Amino acid sequence: MTALKTLGLPRMRNEAGERRVFLPDFVQFIASLGVNVYIEEGYGSRSGYTFEHYKRANPLIHKTNQQGAYQQDVVLILRSPKPDELQLMKPGGILFSMLHFPTRPRRVQRLVDLGIKAISMDSIANDVNIRLIENMQAVAWNGLEAAFDVLEKCWPGLVPPDGRPIRVLVLGTGMVGKYAIDAATKLGNIERNNDHIAGGGPGALAISVGRSITTNPQTMQLLMGQADILVDATQRRDTSQPVVSNEWIAWLPEHAVIADLAVDPYTLGADPPVVRGIEGIPQGSLDQYIFDAADPNWDKTMPESIPSKNRRATVTCYSWPGVHPEACMDHYASQMEPLIEVLFERGYDELSLEGEYFERALYRATLKYFMEGA
Repeated sequence: MTALKTLGLPRMRNEAGERRVFLPDFVQFIASLGVNVYIEEGYGSRSGYTFEHYKRANPLIHKTNQQGAYQQDVVLILRSPKPDELQLMKPGGILFSMLHFPTRPRRVQRLVDLGIKAISMDSIANDVNIRLIENMQAVAWNGLEAAFDVLEKCWPGLVPPDGRPIRVLVLGTGMVGKYAIDAATKLGNIERNNDHIAGGGPGALAISVGRSITTNPQTMQLLMGQADILVDATQRRDTSQPVVSNEWIAWLPEHAVIADLAVDPYTLGADPPVVRGIEGIPQGSLDQYIFDAADPNWDKTMPESIPSKNRRATVTCYSWPGVHPEACMDHYASQMEPLIEVLFERGYDELSLEGEYFERALYRATLKYFMEGA
């Protein structure tokens, strides 16, 4: 067994609005395992952290450059590195990140070609397939908060002209969908909901539907025609087909807001191709996650071949939890601590389905396990 002794924390070089970093307490926890942690200079600076916040005079915590962070035994980074950054890793290095193996075939092949061992955070699940590193609650609440923000510009106080309750249609009844129902009935924000109740507001009604409804055009036309907010919280079996075609978007009222919580990408070069759950909507980021129907940036985020004639105001973000970054990373740290401990105890190659709870979960998230079942 090759012992893992070091971990690198490189900076994420995504959009300027991305401010999520692993927090100092979590880094101290990793060092408490006897691991030398190498932090890229400037890590956390967008969130107000300095290297001294991380080091706290701990001799196992070191400052390095970008290449130094990527050259460690384990590289820990929330969002997947870019292709040129992956080149900085040493063959046999372990990448621990949100890698989304099933919908990123090019990324998977690149990892294989570079000889990188990988663990995808989004694939870490327990024995009954419940994810262990997730922030589905933040996905739903942050997305619905943005959707109600947009709707409130149309209806001050979130009071429709006829005084009826706001109607929210949620597509998908999984974990994100369940949180979306909760967030929708509370106007995406507890403080706003309390003020709304105190002011005698009409409130919100939420309806959730699954595949038995979304595959029925007649029923969908009826429901979408009444929706003030349409939420995509689906997990599709076939990502090459949208749940809602662009043609169907015309059924929504002009004032309606689309809330994209599924955030699958457009990857048309893949086999099979990957398209968005709601056809013709843009793909937002932490730099811009609100798009009016006439937004000039709409077309910049999507392929020309995708129909997008019918448009409604849309909120969509690649990383909804990142809207409130510190709360998000504190949440992830509590979930990751036992997994990091097992990884450094066992190593990558020794992970097994015969191991204990967290070891089994880690093994199922490895690139080698994914390739065996691909």
